[in-house]
Amino acid sequence: MTAALLLAASLLAMQKNGIELTLDGNPEVIDPARSVFVKLTLKYPHDMTVAPPDLRDRVRGFSVAEDFEEAPVADKAGYITQIANWRLVPEPVAEEYKIAPFAVMASPRLLSSRNDEGKFSFYTKPVYFKQPPPRENVDGEMEVSAKKDIPPLTWKLFGLAVAALAALCALIALVVYALLLLARRVKEHRMSPIERAWAELGRLLEKDLPGKGRFKDFYVELTMVVRRYVQRKYGIKAPHMTTQEFLAECSSAQGRVGDTGALKRFLESADMVKFAGVEATSDMALNATSAARQYLECDSSSEVKAK
Repeated sequence: MTAALLLAASLLAMQKNGIELTLDGNPEVIDPARSVFVKLTLKYPHDMTVAPPDLRDRVRGFSVAEDFEEAPVADKAGYITQIANWRLVPEPVAEEYKIAPFAVMASPRLLSSRNDEGKFSFYTKPVYFKQPPPRENVDGEMEVSAKKDIPPLTWKLFGLAVAALAALCALIALVVYALLLLARRVKEHRMSPIERAWAELGRLLEKDLPGKGRFKDFYVELTMVVRRYVQRKYGIKAPHMTTQEFLAECSSAQGRVGDTGALKRFLESADMVKFAGVEATSDMALNATSAARQYLECDSSSEVKAK
């Protein structure tokens, strides 16, 4: 604080009854971002007692950050010098910055504490600090959004970008697949029972389950193609019945269902692989596919002839 007051300006100087008072401050012009350092110096004869005033309740537009008094110093001429320091913090946008008038109390040193005769006091003038200069006018339009700095390209950022792009592509592919699947379902829903059966049989053959050794799965799906065809065409809940229940239902609807004999031979041969543990071969799978085709063709052709 002492170094800051080397360039301090004299704010107040007065003399009363042999007491010299000076008040120095730095800076004289207020800057809201800088503290103000104030030094009060009292010089008085050694036969007097002077109490340094407390400025904490006399400042306006400031808050007191710290204060301390230096030890009194006596010179050869018989005078005592006493210094008190304050650091003041300006309050933003205060109406004024000042130190209000304060009193200095003095008395003879040998005066009895019970006798007030000889005591005296005097008041100072107010000390004003200069307001900060007005800000310069800013030209141009208001900035709607601040410009953001683009982060430097690093391998980590590159990897994150690639991962985000891959995730976006996967999401787009999933959405496209779902839309295509929905469109196919809608299209098949509008088909006739025989057209849907041919479409399902074509998708099953594209899987090439026999070539992968999955004969049982192939027979299950192949029989389901035929069963769903019968359900859609004749209203028989074929997929939810056993083979015996299904054939019995078909026999009771003999007038509506076509060649039940061919259907029975096809389903019973498929059950031998699905449930009896018969080891199927590629030729057997090919024969089963031919039998399913033959039944579908014969049943659909008989309907056309009936019309």
